[in-house]
Amino acid sequence: MAGGTGGAGGGTGGGDSLARRAWRQYLLQLQRHPLRTKMITAGCLAGVSDSVAQKLSGYQKIEKRRLLLKMIFGFAYGGPFGHFLHKVLDYIFKGKKDTKTVAKKVLLEQITSSPWNNLLFLFYYGYVVEKRPFKEVKTRVKKQYLSVQLSAWMFWPVVGWINHQYVPLQFRVIVHSFVACCWGIFLNLRARAMSLKQS
Repeated sequence: MAGGTGGAGGGTGGGDSLARRAWRQYLLQLQRHPLRTKMITAGCLAGVSDSVAQKLSGYQKIEKRRLLLKMIFGFAYGGPFGHFLHKVLDYIFKGKKDTKTVAKKVLLEQITSSPWNNLLFLFYYGYVVEKRPFKEVKTRVKKQYLSVQLSAWMFWPVVGWINHQYVPLQFRVIVHSFVACCWGIFLNLRARAMSLKQS
C-alpha cells in the first residue's frame, strides 16, 4: 500500500517537475526572443478565447476559418502592438511606478490604443472574418463602436492599472493577452444573452 502511494507521489512530482521545466523554458524564450514569444502567446490565447466562445454560443463544430483568422490577428497584431506599446510607455515615463505616473500611463493607453484597437478589430472581424461588404461593415461599426468602447472603458483601466503598477514589463503583454482571452468570452456571452432576450 505504501509502495502504491509512493508511486502516485512520484508521478505527481514528475508532473510538477515537467510543468516547472516547461515554465522555465517559456521564461527563457521570453528573455531571448521576447517579441516572437509574445506573438505566439497572443495568437494561442486568441485561439483559446474563440474556441470557448464558439462552444458557448452553441456551435456544434468549431469554425476553423474564424478560429484561424482570430489567431492570426492575435499573432500578427495583438502581440507586436502590445510589445511595442509597453516599451514606448515605459520609455516615455522612464519606468516609474508611482501612483501619478501609473495613472498617466493608464489614461494615455485608454485614450489612444484602446479606441484604435477596438475600431480596428471591429473592421477586421466584419470585413475579414465574416466577409461582409465594406459598406455594411462600416454601418455596423458606427452602430456598435460607442457601446463597445464604453464597455472597454469600464473594465480595461483596472486591468491597465494592475498591469503597470505590479507586473514586470516583460509579462505585461502576456497578462493583457490572458485577460483579453477572458474578456472575449465574456463579450460573446453577453451578446448571446442580448440576442436571446430580443428573440
